[in-house]
Amino acid sequence: MLSFQGENILSVNQLDRDCIERIFAVAKKMEPYAKKQKRTNVLEGAILANLFFEPSTRTRVSFGTAFNLLGGLVRETTGMQSSALAKGESLYDTARVISAYADAVAMRHPDAGSVAEFATGCSVPVINGGDGPNEHPTQALLDLLTIERELHRFDQKIDGMHIALVGDLKYGRTVHSLSKLLCHYKDIKFSMVAPDGLQMPSYILDAVDNAGHKIEIVDKMEGNLAADIVYQTRIQEERFPSQEEANKYRGGFRISQSIYNTHCKPNSVLMHPLPRDSRIEANELDNDLNLNDNLAIFRQVQNGVLIRMALFALTLDVADKVEQYEVAVPWFSRKRDS
Repeated sequence: MLSFQGENILSVNQLDRDCIERIFAVAKKMEPYAKKQKRTNVLEGAILANLFFEPSTRTRVSFGTAFNLLGGLVRETTGMQSSALAKGESLYDTARVISAYADAVAMRHPDAGSVAEFATGCSVPVINGGDGPNEHPTQALLDLLTIERELHRFDQKIDGMHIALVGDLKYGRTVHSLSKLLCHYKDIKFSMVAPDGLQMPSYILDAVDNAGHKIEIVDKMEGNLAADIVYQTRIQEERFPSQEEANKYRGGFRISQSIYNTHCKPNSVLMHPLPRDSRIEANELDNDLNLNDNLAIFRQVQNGVLIRMALFALTLDVADKVEQYEVAVPWFSRKRDS
């Protein structure tokens, strides 16, 4: 089992089911702080270097928020051109420099394997916020926590569920990492719903198959969305060889309330790693789903803060000290009632 203290979190391959359950247990303890029912200053004085060399809003802010909620400070770099990497500095040298400034690093980079390369030169814990089309371990963990919580509403468990992964499964790093995590569970049915050119990579399919799960590979949504979890993905147009190639697939796998009513189960949970492309030509998850109680996309966001708080608490070895540093919350917040 991963010790967590001082460790890098680079890949879901580091995690077994015991690790997952440990992270979830700590994440659930973080809920009062995320809801502003309490505050904790357990990381007061600690500094997070939030290095996002690829565009991001939700994940970048989520990492920063998680660290702030534990009482820590955040310093950010966004975009390759605003960093010394644009001047030819190596990832190793950047890591050595940042290690002198920070107590932890959250990093996103457009190239696969880049965060792991950076970690070789870093003396503080590094958490992978996404490395190109490769992995996104914290997204996979928050997705898994969301699945567990959503299924619990219907007295179901992850073991034995049916999940439909829909859209860009080739370039979608979130579904790669999530599929790997689900290999630690039992008797899951996977419906891989994607056009032939965007199907799940063979190494992921092999991992799922070797774990003993059932796999169904299909190229249309009709008749294939009656799952417990329907996980829609965005067409990752920035990873295609050309915009023209990406445009061939945009809008081909839209889900609206009408499609939900026709093809999903009454309790099918809708998920998406966000951002959902709401432009008319794409419109992956229609706005008419916003009032659907089973649309879980914004609950995923909330769970993401909890997961990242848990990982910071575990890697910086304060998971058992959080309550000792509680202080009152003097300001008004509607979050306390949510």
